[in-house]
Amino acid sequence: MLSSFLHILTLVLPLVASPVRQGTDADFFDPVLNVSTVSISKPKRLHTNILQVIISGQSSPAVLTVDGIINFAKAIGFSTECLGIHQGAPQSANLGDGNGWVNQTVELREDYGDSVLGTCLESLIGGNHFRVFIQNGTEHPTGALFLAVSTEENVTQGHTTALDGYDTGRDLFTAAAINNGGTTSFGGTTYSTAGQNITGMIQPGSTGIEDGIATDGIITLLKVTIV
Repeated sequence: MLSSFLHILTLVLPLVASPVRQGTDADFFDPVLNVSTVSISKPKRLHTNILQVIISGQSSPAVLTVDGIINFAKAIGFSTECLGIHQGAPQSANLGDGNGWVNQTVELREDYGDSVLGTCLESLIGGNHFRVFIQNGTEHPTGALFLAVSTEENVTQGHTTALDGYDTGRDLFTAAAINNGGTTSFGGTTYSTAGQNITGMIQPGSTGIEDGIATDGIITLLKVTIV
């Protein structure tokens, strides 16, 4: 039933070849125009994960900060890492904004309904999680947030990416943001979120993707407005 819902979600969100705006006053700047890839690099690995969700630079400014994305994440079922502890080396991305390769800003995990300790459960049994990269370089300071989203296996399986984990992670994240008419809230802040799907920035398939897990090549662009 879940897979059917996610398939319907993909069909409902409109598909466009490129975002409406590219520039400083933009949804985002396409990294492909500068660095030929929309992915993140893992230390000592040749393969990469992908950046398949973008929070538009036209979102409310308060969303496009570290505290802002954390609060929005809590509104859609994610939170900071278990007891504030992060294991493993950070991953990096080049967003084509002039900053070159930079490490992730923050990593957030599914909280299973408990924004305080729920991510400890995710660390044990697996679930959805995402890394945040901010497009704020001097060449293209759009403020957009590029997210690497994926579902992962449990701790006994080394938190490897789940089968179809990139597409499923993206779709679950998007569904949480746009369900109920796109209205979500946390900590006294209410959000209205609208989304659209973009093709042409990521090639479908599994070439160069970590663990050979294929993706459908769709990136979801979300505009998050505080109301």
